[in-house]
Amino acid sequence: MKYLISALLISLLFFSSCEEDDSIFNSPLPLTEEEVVQGLKQALTIGTDTAVSIVSKVNGYYQDELIKIYLPPEADIIVENADNPLLQAIGVDSFIEDMVLKLNRAAEDAANEATPIFINAITSMTIQDGFAILNGEDTAATHYLRDKTYSELQAAFQPKIGASLDKPIVAGVSASTTWTTFTDSYNEVATSFLGQLAGLEPVDTQLDAWVTKKGLNGLFIKVADEEKDIRTDVTARVTDLLEKVFGGG
Repeated sequence: MKYLISALLISLLFFSSCEEDDSIFNSPLPLTEEEVVQGLKQALTIGTDTAVSIVSKVNGYYQDELIKIYLPPEADIIVENADNPLLQAIGVDSFIEDMVLKLNRAAEDAANEATPIFINAITSMTIQDGFAILNGEDTAATHYLRDKTYSELQAAFQPKIGASLDKPIVAGVSASTTWTTFTDSYNEVATSFLGQLAGLEPVDTQLDAWVTKKGLNGLFIKVADEEKDIRTDVTARVTDLLEKVFGGG
């Protein structure tokens, strides 16, 4: 009996040792530099593709209050005085509603211009960039991408936005035509004696620059949302590499 108890104790110690060795053997290996960079490139590629596909759809901007594009600040005087009889007489309400729709349609039309620019920036990511992003805040990759691409995106977007504003893509009338027609009428009212008494001021703004700025801001909001999902939601890590890089091994 004494020998049997000794044998059992030895067996338990042996199996316990094996389990410890097995857990060590199966413990996750540290990430390599290549895995970090490739994982982040993969995350940014998926995130930017998804973000672009969201905003480039019809109503991608228009029906999303977080990124919806409204009239530029210079037009605040119109919006704030929309109930003025002088402006009601020239159809201010229908102008505001129609114009906002057209601005968003222009941004949706231009959004696909971002894809090749994003790809170029993602491809050029360095090992140093990768580790800084991995250890950064939950939108570090988005900030990296914005720093690397904003000027190029702006240069690519603005001509495309300008062309989109000139397209008759809503009810056969372009945003530029709607804007010019109404603001010409508005400015006539604003500079008239009655308009001056009402405190109205003429409006002049560069629509393509405004829509470009707001469109890019909205796009990066969506990229940041995708990055946060990959960092925090296991179901958003759709590849083994993403799970390894963002899942802590």
